[in-house]
Amino acid sequence: MQPEIELLGLSLKTFGLCFAVAFLVSGAVVGRRLRELGKPVDWSYEIVFAALVGGLVGARGYWLLQNPGGLSDDLLGSLFGGSGLVWYGGAIGGAIGVLAWAWRRGMLNLTLLDLCAPGLAIGYAIGRVGCQVSGDGDYGEPTDLPWGMAYPDGVVPTTVDVHPTPIYETVAMGLLAWGLWRARDSVRPGLVFAFYLVLAGCERFLVEFVRRNDDVLAGLTAAQLESLALMAVGLAWLVRAARSGGVRLSPGYRAPRSATA
Repeated sequence: MQPEIELLGLSLKTFGLCFAVAFLVSGAVVGRRLRELGKPVDWSYEIVFAALVGGLVGARGYWLLQNPGGLSDDLLGSLFGGSGLVWYGGAIGGAIGVLAWAWRRGMLNLTLLDLCAPGLAIGYAIGRVGCQVSGDGDYGEPTDLPWGMAYPDGVVPTTVDVHPTPIYETVAMGLLAWGLWRARDSVRPGLVFAFYLVLAGCERFLVEFVRRNDDVLAGLTAAQLESLALMAVGLAWLVRAARSGGVRLSPGYRAPRSATA
């Protein structure tokens, strides 16, 4: 584990570095797709910035909702501290930020959702690399499987072999990002994002069974309940599409490639 690294006399958090790389790579993926669609590539920077600001506010706000006691102890520290970030809160906040940007740019449509889906998946995969390297406590329950590992030098240390769930998620979401990118011109508008909802929700739902989060309802964690909601929305979307013309694009269809299309 390496929670921090020294660079030119500065101590840098490895999770923060991976967090930054995740946004850069996601922006590059979005920029590549914008170029394919004939849109300004510079929009990718604007999208990433909107997602970053909204995501940080949402992730922190969601954590504070789950841990209201933190506000009473130190209001400013709770609001602007570096710890306490929740993925689903970040996803909600980031989505609001990007939707606000899209409304301003006149791009509030299904293309926007499909545009963001592969970037969301690869960004999540890289972010979990930061969780693994820093040992921030996102690991799973104790296990005697051959690939179980301890995190003795992590931010949240443990000397017991546990499920390395960040690795599970990095592999799963990396494969999902690749699949979504391959499907970008193969399915009807909006359905790349629908597949993202179903498969990303399924991944998080399953990995929660070996993570160490507490149950909140019917033996399920809060993340599992949220994942079920995402899967339900995505499945309903796909079923509706299948009943109204099919999921795949008709032969000969090509996505618009010009800025005026």
